[in-house]
Amino acid sequence: MKVGIIGTGAIGSILAEKLSLAGHQVKVTNTRNIEELTKIATSLGAAPATLQDVVKDVDVITFAIPFKAYNHLPENFLQDVSKDVLIIDTSNYYPQRDGKLAGLEDKTESEYISETLGRPIVKAFSNILDYTLKHKGKAAWQEGRLAIPIAGDNEGHKKIAAELVNETGFEAVDGGSLAESWRQEPGTPAYCSELSAAELKQALAAAEKGKAPAIRDYFMDKISGFKKMPSYEALLAFYRSAHAGHVKDV
Repeated sequence: MKVGIIGTGAIGSILAEKLSLAGHQVKVTNTRNIEELTKIATSLGAAPATLQDVVKDVDVITFAIPFKAYNHLPENFLQDVSKDVLIIDTSNYYPQRDGKLAGLEDKTESEYISETLGRPIVKAFSNILDYTLKHKGKAAWQEGRLAIPIAGDNEGHKKIAAELVNETGFEAVDGGSLAESWRQEPGTPAYCSELSAAELKQALAAAEKGKAPAIRDYFMDKISGFKKMPSYEALLAFYRSAHAGHVKDV
């Protein structure tokens, strides 16, 4: 497939590299100048593209940008993109980073993004640490495979997203509709806990609506006092403690 990826941060760059290795034609864009973008794209096995060109003639568009950045995209950005194109949202909302955004009180993060883009989307690759995505993938026949949830309202698009999840080394678990995607948002048991498919299904079912934001905000307040980000091991321990029903300091 032809894949356009917007953003070459931690998640975007890993997805670009993995999907390129899987045989897909990948092009990427970011906010760097063309020389820097070209170097980054080449290192990932992808082609550089402008923001306008990265969404042209593709089967999949993946947004790997901060949540607040959606509001700075050009107006009617996707108006010429076919409705058949799968649009994946990998973002998560952190008020401390993104600022307080009106309109999130009565909808999920991905419903908000879908309305902002004016297009149906699938939420995927949003509940996984970048280290996990890069280093913990396994082939379908290997034991101990971890899982990633996908949520959306278009079953055909979810099927394609599941195939991409599989190609990156993880098992896709149906996370329900976009209205149910809160079950994989920051602070929930399913978020960044490195779970098997069976464990992930249990975690999604165990999520309590309205409880996650307090855990999310506690965590962000905690790490904001550090001079550098906690290690992968510390982050994983935190999220696993949330999965167990309590918050553990990092």
